Amino acid sequence: MKKLEGKIALVTGGSAGIGLATAQLFAQEGARVFITGRRQAELDAAVDKIGPNATAIQADSTSMADLDRVYATVEDAAGRLDVLFANAGGGDMMPLGQITEQHVDDAFDRNVKAVLFTVQKALPLLSQGASVVLSSSVTGVTGTPAFSVYSATKAAVRNFARSWILDLKERRIRVNVVSPGPVRTPGLVELAGDDAAAQRGLLDALASQVPLGRVAEPEEIAKAVLFLASSDASYVNGAELFVDGGMAQA
Repeated sequence: MKKLEGKIALVTGGSAGIGLATAQLFAQEGARVFITGRRQAELDAAVDKIGPNATAIQADSTSMADLDRVYATVEDAAGRLDVLFANAGGGDMMPLGQITEQHVDDAFDRNVKAVLFTVQKALPLLSQGASVVLSSSVTGVTGTPAFSVYSATKAAVRNFARSWILDLKERRIRVNVVSPGPVRTPGLVELAGDDAAAQRGLLDALASQVPLGRVAEPEEIAKAVLFLASSDASYVNGAELFVDGGMAQA
């Protein structure tokens, strides 16, 4: 039996990186998958990779109107939602002393406000006993130079889960957090700019901080999200699952 057979799943930020790898795995495990992203060309390419059980919806998770349109589409097409992976987000590096108001607003809009309303607006569609997985980061519990604002947003996401399991306990909706370490994704390597050598240097520097000695691949994070989304994690609620090669534990 496939782990998500007959389930309806939504992955925000599902056109690349961890989101795409997770959407592919969800579809392989029997789910009908809806994905969101801001760029239509990338969404179309993602659907081709995921297969016939995927539907793409162009949307910016920071836009309330876009989120309303996402859930209207899911409701019209499927009528309910069993799994929500609130994965969309991102951030830029900025050391203390150079942080701007715009930098703070952008990070909190993308990683806190958008996650909050992605989950809140999903509530009418979420089935009894549904699974919600939030995307946090190892940076939420570790110090990272020039990344304090992003790290603060990810710490907020982790606390959302602690509170929301109490708000949703009557519906038995599980809310858990996956916190990856460094992952080889476009969003990570682009922090180093367009230069290939600088990107390689960033990945090597991050790998040196990981006890396993390497950065993760998106598919490794996807497997952890699948676990939290499936009945294999039926008694896991409000937890933070680190998929970081031991980075947060060392």
